[in-house]
Amino acid sequence: MKEAARVDSGARVDLVTIAEMVQPGSRVLDVGCGDGELMELLATSRKCDARGIELSREGVNASVSRGLAVIQGDADIDLADYPDNAFDYVILSQTIQATRRPRWVLEQMLRVGSHAVVSFPNFGFWRMRLDLLLNGRMPATENLPYSWYDTPNIHFCTIRDFVGLVEAVGARIDHAVALNGYGQKVRFNWPWSVWNLVGEQAVFLLSRKD
Repeated sequence: MKEAARVDSGARVDLVTIAEMVQPGSRVLDVGCGDGELMELLATSRKCDARGIELSREGVNASVSRGLAVIQGDADIDLADYPDNAFDYVILSQTIQATRRPRWVLEQMLRVGSHAVVSFPNFGFWRMRLDLLLNGRMPATENLPYSWYDTPNIHFCTIRDFVGLVEAVGARIDHAVALNGYGQKVRFNWPWSVWNLVGEQAVFLLSRKD
């Protein structure tokens, strides 16, 4: 897989974008935290009290080796064990497309936290559309190199699909950022249909409606 775009600090652009959406000093739960890179960024740059759950033992070990508070758990099951409003932010980074129950997971995130931050690869990106059109096969990009038979992504989601899911669960979009293939932010005032075409990935900050 291609190394994800990074900023001068060494952190991935999408993780920096997420961190910018989180208020300093917040209580944060990172769901599917991987090796803990985002949690470490939140702790150091935003002074957050960050906790994490991660399915893979390798990810848990890597996170713990960074000195982070991470337990092994499954987003599709274990979010139900957290009490209401336990965190200020619940984050799901590059993972919702790999969950078995995306709607349930998003609803639980908005129950457990006052805000939810979700980032995901956009399967409506123009390069993927062009690849499918010209080659007639399930597309793959440098950021999503998996073959159809071994991909962890079981729900192929576009930006417009995700906006529809947000509406279905009755949540509010407080802020959203789309990143193009170079890790640059797409113009904020463009409509979702344009974001869906030129955004390789997206980050959404959500909250519950009153």
